[in-house]
Amino acid sequence: QVQLVESGGGLVQPGESLRLSCTASVFTYDMSWYRQAPGKERELVATMTRAGSTTYLSDSVKGRFTISRDNAKNTVYLQMNSLKPEDTAVYVCYARATIAAYWGQGIQVTVSS
Repeated sequence: QVQLVESGGGLVQPGESLRLSCTASVFTYDMSWYRQAPGKERELVATMTRAGSTTYLSDSVKGRFTISRDNAKNTVYLQMNSLKPEDTAVYVCYARATIAAYWGQGIQVTVSS
């Protein structure tokens, strides 16, 4: 059974940092992070190709967030610095594999004082 497992979320204060990880159980091509906050639409945050090219980065996180990956581990990361309360959301991993694409279950990030 294909799995995408996210980790690294939690509760932090404004200005602090978190690093999210998403590990897939299958070979992956492009991998992305989305987020969805209560009352808002799902938003694409960042996308990276297997070759390591960042093909998308939301304007709302530029200069603060960085996407990276380790292909040997089938893992994508999202380094989140200078976190703001408006970054509070469920963050969801998305991965395109050889035949199909898959969604993770999501992980909560809460930024609050």
